[in-house]
Amino acid sequence: MPGRFEYFKSTACDVSASKLAAWHFRPGAIHRLIPPWERIRVLREAAPLVDGARAEIEIRKGPLRVKLVALHSDVIPGSQFVDSQETGPFGSWRHVHRFIAESNASRGSDAPPAASSRRDTSLEHSRLEDRIAYDPPLGMLGRLGQSLFHRELDRQFAFRHARTREDLTRHEEFAARFGASQLRVGITGASGLVGRQLCAFLSTGGHEVIRFVRGAPKGPDERTWNPRDPEHGMSPESVEDLDLVFHLAGEGIADGRWNEARKRSIRESRTLGTATVARAIAAARTKPRAFISASAIGYYGNRGEERVDERSAPGSGYLADVVTAWEDATVAARDAGVRTVHARVGVVISAAGGALARMTLPFILGAGGPIGSGRQGMSWISLDDLVAGLVFLGRHEGIRGPVNLVAPAALSQRVFAKELGRVLSRPAFAPLPAFVVRAMFGEMGERLLLEGAFVQPTVLEREHFRFTHPTLEEALRLELGRLRQDQAGRRNA
Repeated sequence: MPGRFEYFKSTACDVSASKLAAWHFRPGAIHRLIPPWERIRVLREAAPLVDGARAEIEIRKGPLRVKLVALHSDVIPGSQFVDSQETGPFGSWRHVHRFIAESNASRGSDAPPAASSRRDTSLEHSRLEDRIAYDPPLGMLGRLGQSLFHRELDRQFAFRHARTREDLTRHEEFAARFGASQLRVGITGASGLVGRQLCAFLSTGGHEVIRFVRGAPKGPDERTWNPRDPEHGMSPESVEDLDLVFHLAGEGIADGRWNEARKRSIRESRTLGTATVARAIAAARTKPRAFISASAIGYYGNRGEERVDERSAPGSGYLADVVTAWEDATVAARDAGVRTVHARVGVVISAAGGALARMTLPFILGAGGPIGSGRQGMSWISLDDLVAGLVFLGRHEGIRGPVNLVAPAALSQRVFAKELGRVLSRPAFAPLPAFVVRAMFGEMGERLLLEGAFVQPTVLEREHFRFTHPTLEEALRLELGRLRQDQAGRRNA
């Protein structure tokens, strides 16, 4: 039975309807569409997406966990599909996804000008439409709060359409520059914050993704490895059919206070794991085209107000030493002639985890502000630019060695805090003194919160990589669900 309320959103896209539909029908689309500020876990994808397929997700709101099962029907490849709540929190829910071919003459005023100016899109246009009939959760109470629920849907679908449109544009750009061939890509650390989105970005773009896991494989898209065993932890045969290998695995450096045992574990999780992958690649009879190994801007150490880039010397201290050893651990692959790239990643802007997820609540409560002096460098990158940047490095055959994956606009921590407060419409003047940081977090807080560097993405800029989010405001608005109209596209109801 249709719900008593309706929601509708429509957005113009600069690709054909068949490409727009294919993106939604491929594995991984659900991971790209979940708003990062929501606590949602995918239990099962509807793959393949056919009549009768079911998707299962777990939704967390505070201490509550609710499971939603969606049944798919009216599936017309290249045109539409419908998902309806079978079990879940809503009174009812029926969501029609449509992918409509358009000519230039039929395009509405909601076409984002930035997208159409990036490349020649005169031949292929389409429209993404989402139409939902629903009854909100909690019966009469939910209906009383219907206006708030509708605004939340607007927030979520603004994100979904913005990310869909940008992913499709990225894939078109990469195909035009590097060719449209489908790749088979291996990824370690595939279950992490970056790894999940990299897998989904690649698979929705038509590439085949192989995940390296520590346990027994659960399907043909998984292979086993042991990152603590450089000699035998990864079989050379497991990489021989791969075009690219992305190595993202490593223990989180901000997961707890540091002591000598934890610092040793952090270092070994990077050096041993990297050596394991590098040696497997070196021993493979048919080697991958490229090995993209995660690294970090911690390489530069604490540099004050100095601007640094890939040509700069390493810094000093624990983090710089770890990153240097981390990059050195790729030596077997490099010596075997495999193009090897050290992806020096900055502070990742994602509401789903990392620094931003930890910072958001204090700011919402009005307790955000500068940390320590606030003068330390914050070299950041949006999660979407990081994912696209990794793929760019994998496909660009002229790039090797260190590459800084950071946005062009490195900021001081004080300016970063002010911008976050502005996007959240909250004050940003409550300081966190350095002595409190040291007392609460010890050496980990000293290195991660009170030190920093202003890092420039010289290689990416030289090779004309396009940043979707060159400014912090743009990145924060996407991740926190506060898009402006020019980012989200207009809504036609």
